[in-house]
Amino acid sequence: MNQQALLPGFDTAPQLTDRLFFAIFPDVRAAAQIASLAQQLREEHGLRGKPLKTERFHVTLHHLGDYAGLPQDLVEVARAAAANIAAAPFDVTFDRAASFSTAPRNRPFVLRGGDGVASLITFQQTLGDALKKTVLGRWAKPAYTPHLTLLYDDLSVPEQAVPVVSWTAREFVLIHSLIGQTLHVPLARWPLRG
Repeated sequence: MNQQALLPGFDTAPQLTDRLFFAIFPDVRAAAQIASLAQQLREEHGLRGKPLKTERFHVTLHHLGDYAGLPQDLVEVARAAAANIAAAPFDVTFDRAASFSTAPRNRPFVLRGGDGVASLITFQQTLGDALKKTVLGRWAKPAYTPHLTLLYDDLSVPEQAVPVVSWTAREFVLIHSLIGQTLHVPLARWPLRG
């Protein structure tokens, strides 16, 4: 969705090149396990989509919009909101995989969890509460389905149990994603301390 206003006399929206979001990343061991699982599930289901690069596996906490250029003012607002978060490290556990059927093509094939993502949901809501106190509050969505995208594919795979993937989240990160370039640039990190 375009968040930039159209300029008078121009009929098209500016090209959106930059995305901002908060995320947590699996540790190295869990990321390697996820990469192996993604390849196994891809072969098992005859999926053609290529798994994401291991270093790009993440769980989005809050998407903060897509823009034509990196909005430094919003980056600073996001940093200030995140700096007010005080939370302990928490465990994240995924034990299911499924396709999100949000589109007829290029569906995300993701890891999901049950009780193992309860602390993740609580943390996401805490961060959302901090965002609601700023101009970024409109991005703090009340409904949240924690997931980790493995790949994108046109086929739809029903939910199934998978070997458990678990790690302890010890930080959260503000990410600048260059849209269409499969590049994530960390802008700031905040440790979680007990």
